[in-house]
Amino acid sequence: MRGFAALCAVAAAIVTLGAGSVDAQTYPARAIRIIVPFAPGGAVDTVARVIGQKMSEQMKQPVLVDNHPGASANLGAELVAKAAPDGYTLLLGANGLATNTTLFPNLTFNALRDFAPVGRVGYAPVVLVVPVDSPAKSLKDLLAMAKAKPGTLTYASAGNGSSNHLAGELFKSATGIDALHVPYKGGAPALVDLLGGRISYMLLNPVEVLPHVKAQKLRALGVSSEKPIPMLPDVPTMSEAGVPHFEASVWWGFVAPAKTPHDVIARLNAELNKAIADPAVRDKLTELGVIFAPGTPEQFGAFLASETDKWAKVIKASKITAD
Repeated sequence: MRGFAALCAVAAAIVTLGAGSVDAQTYPARAIRIIVPFAPGGAVDTVARVIGQKMSEQMKQPVLVDNHPGASANLGAELVAKAAPDGYTLLLGANGLATNTTLFPNLTFNALRDFAPVGRVGYAPVVLVVPVDSPAKSLKDLLAMAKAKPGTLTYASAGNGSSNHLAGELFKSATGIDALHVPYKGGAPALVDLLGGRISYMLLNPVEVLPHVKAQKLRALGVSSEKPIPMLPDVPTMSEAGVPHFEASVWWGFVAPAKTPHDVIARLNAELNKAIADPAVRDKLTELGVIFAPGTPEQFGAFLASETDKWAKVIKASKITAD
């Protein structure tokens, strides 16, 4: 009887492996859904729609974008974490995928445990900007002002725990300055006060910065990248401006529910990288300031773990809460 039971167990395992193999070989057999944990119209939504359309053409199946905003992107992320691990529900994650685990200690999911990395799309380095009538004509000027009168400069963010809040705290740590954080309920009202000169500086993504720099309403003092970016070729890097080793960016990457079959993940990664390589896709996303960073699922997983650790240290050191 023991021998018969063992034989049955082996047979069941073979059937399971066979079923998984067949599923992967025929994947995708129906529409794929990309969950965007933000409202339509933003950068994450745009990235999802541009890449999703191309992947749909490549895979000969619909790729649908489904917006689930709310709870600082945790609503959509939780939905994917609890979805069937079959490759038909994906999440386009951004910075919150790495920071929310620390900001929200009572989440029902863990980004490093409950997601299978698919691949990274790219990133956009943040740009430090000041009102055009600011006396700071360079980053060195701004730092001199901050050190001459500690605590008098202000920087704005889209809210506690937002990417520009965390970048602002990292900037303070990297430069040793004391500046007051002013959180807003969203990036738009923060930008209004920055343009009005009621805020000293802000760290923003290139797309938000470019129109106002061109209109000479904001002055860009430094960009957090290894080399100047095409959108703002005359703006020095942070390192060139006097703040070496300062790295902060907004980024995007796809994940699937944990336990999604490895061969399905491999197929999705190949299709994602193929879509990113398409000239039309690159042209559209370059307009958002995206610097492409494709790679393997393992590379994106390592990046996600590194970002989670990096920002956890910033959040804890600065005693940041999401309230």
